[in-house]
Amino acid sequence: MLAFIMAAGEGTRMWPLTESRPKPLIPVGNKPIIEHIMDAVVDAGIEKMAILIGREGRKIVGRYGYSYRGVPIEYRYQEERKGTGSAAMYAEEFSDDRILFLNGDIIFDKAILRNMIKEKNAILGVFMENGENYGIIEGDEFLVEIKEKEKGAKNVWINGGIYVFDRDIFDALRNCQISPRGEIELTDAINMLTERKKIKIVRSDGYWSDVGTPWDLLDANRNYLQKISGEIEGEIEENVVIKGNVVIGKGTTVKSGTYIEGPVLIGENCSIGPNSYIRPNTVIGNSCHIGNSSEIKASVIMDGSKIPHFNYVGDSVIGENCNLGAGTKVANLRLDEKNISVNLKGKYVDTGRRKLGVIMGDDVKTGINVSIYPGTMIGKGTRIGPSTYVNGKIMSNTKIM
Repeated sequence: MLAFIMAAGEGTRMWPLTESRPKPLIPVGNKPIIEHIMDAVVDAGIEKMAILIGREGRKIVGRYGYSYRGVPIEYRYQEERKGTGSAAMYAEEFSDDRILFLNGDIIFDKAILRNMIKEKNAILGVFMENGENYGIIEGDEFLVEIKEKEKGAKNVWINGGIYVFDRDIFDALRNCQISPRGEIELTDAINMLTERKKIKIVRSDGYWSDVGTPWDLLDANRNYLQKISGEIEGEIEENVVIKGNVVIGKGTTVKSGTYIEGPVLIGENCSIGPNSYIRPNTVIGNSCHIGNSSEIKASVIMDGSKIPHFNYVGDSVIGENCNLGAGTKVANLRLDEKNISVNLKGKYVDTGRRKLGVIMGDDVKTGINVSIYPGTMIGKGTRIGPSTYVNGKIMSNTKIM
């Protein structure tokens, strides 16, 4: 069996995090999304992988090469993005009788794959309390239809983005009509296939996260942190309080007066404190500095970033190699406490969250006493001068003084 990971998407909805990396290399729990997928593939006993790459895909090749944990990897480059069906067709040149297809932007319980690969033709069904952003699965034991997204859909089984098919899927894809979006849709081919084959619904109400927007990354990391066990490999000075499940990597120093409430994951070679407050559901990458009297709450801080003096960061994603000037504050709650909307691809979108701070691209620097409003998006390389208020969408390499 071949595991075929479809990782060629543009990731435009993940701006500004995808300016510097392909979407599959965005980290969850300090490990790229695609690495979580590959670990699940290897642990399921699959001995052959192929990855479909696109824009910035060379970074995936550069990171993992042509073997992962002893399993060989082949790559295919998708020239034109014409839908999920078009992507799946790239697997036809492989000779395997059955193929495991995986979307390259999901995190899931590894046990799911062991159940999936027992079937000849199967689709993953995931239970979702709010399913309006997903295709809905109809059927009991076997699939009847994948329905389009349905506004207001509650307590439904949705398409989990993992499939097992024999080679008949390629005939179905060739016979698909172009969708109104001008694409070949994998779901259309699957619906066609149900007319002549039984497709098993493998159901899971366990761990599963779809990382479609930057704020989804906060949910994915929170879900990941629920599974961790405490492990301290760094140096802990006197007068440090650590509560709950906290992982601290090698070479990290936690200085006196720091208070950490798990679940929290801190990478290697970081400096934390003195007198820092790290609150639950926070992930801090490698070589980061969280300094004197700074507070981090339910946020993702990527590798090499520094939040060193009198800062507050809540419900935010901070990219790599950012530096916040002393007194920089990130607001994460509107004064009227309504849901926070963000500028996504030119339209304001309700995130469904009452608390959301900043989504900050790589290599952003702020001066002292900068105030960042809830739901602000900041492109990479931006420089924000002292005592500045920022809001909305700030394009890359902007200078605000």
